[in-house]
Amino acid sequence: MASTQELKDFTQQVRRDIVRMVHAVQSGHPGGSLGCAEFFTVLYQEVMDYSTNFTMDGKGEDLFFLSNGHISPVYYSVLAHSGFFSVSELATFRLLNTRLQGHPTTHEDLPGIRIASGSLGQGMSVAIGAAQTKKLNNDDKIIYSLHGDGELQEGQCWEAIMYAAGKNVDNLISTVDLNGQQIDGSTNTVLPMGSIKAKFEAFGWDVLEVKKGNDIDSVIEGLKEAKSRTGKGKPVCILLYTDMGHGVDFMEGTHAWHGKPPNDAQLESALAQNPETLGDY
Repeated sequence: MASTQELKDFTQQVRRDIVRMVHAVQSGHPGGSLGCAEFFTVLYQEVMDYSTNFTMDGKGEDLFFLSNGHISPVYYSVLAHSGFFSVSELATFRLLNTRLQGHPTTHEDLPGIRIASGSLGQGMSVAIGAAQTKKLNNDDKIIYSLHGDGELQEGQCWEAIMYAAGKNVDNLISTVDLNGQQIDGSTNTVLPMGSIKAKFEAFGWDVLEVKKGNDIDSVIEGLKEAKSRTGKGKPVCILLYTDMGHGVDFMEGTHAWHGKPPNDAQLESALAQNPETLGDY
């Protein structure tokens, strides 16, 4: 089990990777990736039970599905530093004919990636299917998924949310990244959704909130509490309140960095705010 400082160091290196990867190809999505760095770090370094001897069937281990696939930089960084593939491969991000495409895909056989994602709204359905498969196979491991708050504007999400509760899929923990931003502006400007907590509860989910989604200790507490609530007849939802662009001051709290790469000077500023901890690729 890692110490809080070790997890913070890990997260800091992930943030360096994110801005360097997106800068190198002048393409990608740094904002949401930076905001979810603590979540991915805690999930893979502290909470999930998995093997780096990757197989697609995932028998006997916890599984994770990324629905908002555009935040692939944070996903790739954490997978690499967790031992799924070489950290040096991060240098191939978004290059032609490499395994680290802008949105995760499966035909490149990148360890850790179980679905192609990025067509928003689909990840919940896949996660539910995997959770039901676990039950059919008498496999007691847990399915985790991550979704954007703007993604919940997709109708397919709510069909899946209704289904999960209706079928008592209680080995599923779905986290919603509540940063209040999407590509065209704030979620309240683009399409107000009201209380997401009230909606999930009305659909029959067990909902908990992590108000400090960029605080390591709060994320650990939230994910472990969510895990303790599985197996009790309801799917579990974590509402994770994060800051888009967290850790890079000029990117924080604005949709402007949803899909915008930093220039050379901005990269240097971002790296200065996140000193190297694990070694750059």
